[in-house]
Amino acid sequence: NTWRIVLPDNGRQWKDCKRASTVYSRNRIQTTKYTWFTFLPQNLLRQFHRLGNLYFFFLVVLNWFPQVQAFQREITMLPLVVVLLASMTKDAIEDYRKHQYDKKINFTNTRVYNK
Repeated sequence: NTWRIVLPDNGRQWKDCKRASTVYSRNRIQTTKYTWFTFLPQNLLRQFHRLGNLYFFFLVVLNWFPQVQAFQREITMLPLVVVLLASMTKDAIEDYRKHQYDKKINFTNTRVYNK
């Protein structure tokens, strides 16, 4: 366990305060799900947790075998690609809006009232 010690600001303990403040997390809000690097893998993982997307993915994989091929490969892939792109676009816009709102909240000036 890490203990947090709050000291009065008289200048003597500045080095200890600065060292202790790096251990604790900042007081900021973050409600976004993704970052630029994790968007594609995490979003695809979330999309394929849905049963409908897995069903269409199964049909695409099955259609690559010539013995089972019922339609052209591209036509079978079309519904899955359209649904995935629409969901990804919706999630990206939603996450970007969350990021903008978090940024607005985190940089809002506040007042502290001392009793």
